[in-house]
Amino acid sequence: MRQIILFPGEDGYWVVECPSLPGCISQGKTKEEAITNIKEAITGYVEALKADNLPVPEENFETFVLAV
Repeated sequence: MRQIILFPGEDGYWVVECPSLPGCISQGKTKEEAITNIKEAITGYVEALKADNLPVPEENFETFVLAV
């Protein structure tokens, strides 16, 4: 299980990233498409680490909402 951050990009697409996996970022035309795409990206990322006998980072991300 991984936490993700989803936000609107400048080009009208939705951008999504997985902070516990550095560089694991995707996007989609809709929120649903972006989420589907990041699931694939996370799976590929973890499989690549395992194939290279590298450790898979644990999920350690906390979220907070800050009103300013």
